[in-house]
Amino acid sequence: MSSDMGLVVVGVGGRMGQELIRAIHATDGAYVAGAVERAGSPHLGKDAGELAGIGAINVEIGDDPLPVFAKADGVLDFTAPTASVEFAGYAAQARIVHIIGTTGLSAEQEQSIAAAARHATIVKSGNMSLGINLLSVLVRQAAKALEADDFDVEVLEMHHRHKVDAPSGTALLLGEAAAEGRGVRLEEESVRVRDGHTGARKKGAIGFATLRGGSVVGDHSVILAGPGERITLSHSAEDRGIFARGAVKAALWARDRKPGLYSMQDVLGLS
Repeated sequence: MSSDMGLVVVGVGGRMGQELIRAIHATDGAYVAGAVERAGSPHLGKDAGELAGIGAINVEIGDDPLPVFAKADGVLDFTAPTASVEFAGYAAQARIVHIIGTTGLSAEQEQSIAAAARHATIVKSGNMSLGINLLSVLVRQAAKALEADDFDVEVLEMHHRHKVDAPSGTALLLGEAAAEGRGVRLEEESVRVRDGHTGARKKGAIGFATLRGGSVVGDHSVILAGPGERITLSHSAEDRGIFARGAVKAALWARDRKPGLYSMQDVLGLS
């Protein structure tokens, strides 16, 4: 067991938390070393495997991450921005791998994560799936090949009704890819909201449109619209398990890497 990678899941009571438990359990070379929930959670004291529907794995859900991190090799974190910054600090103290799938972080929170990466090996991505990361490479290439004078870029995304941040982390990842292809900064070209008399579309803008409803796991399209033709690059996530499996893959990849801030494109060899 000692050669296998011991992974902690934080936010284990959520849908992604349970998905992560199942993914670790199904992966050779990894095992569930701990499970953490917030104080007062109704899941405290339960067996993490039973909560995830795979049967008892003798891992009790607790609310103190510090002793659990101390005996683990890595932590998988799809929680909330404030919690992820806190966990990054703990991971840095414990010198363990930290995989962050949390989205919606502020610029200040992003800086805190980067600071923690001086001591922890952190893989952070707005999306952990192979397909989305491959799509981002294609978007970067397309945006580079199709000049801003002729082709407008629009990022369209739809998620389930419970998602709390917008645009999605994946939409921003794709917008960043388009901006890189064009050699511009996304924050200077991004258009998030259109309402009322907006005037004509600004040349070179990268637009975002957000849809929310039902149980959609995640649909993303990047539209490059030019004179007389339109190219659409798209991805549909049909199973939340793709993100969990990607996170476990990232943890195994990061185990022997030096401290630093990495992306899923590093993990997948696409960078």
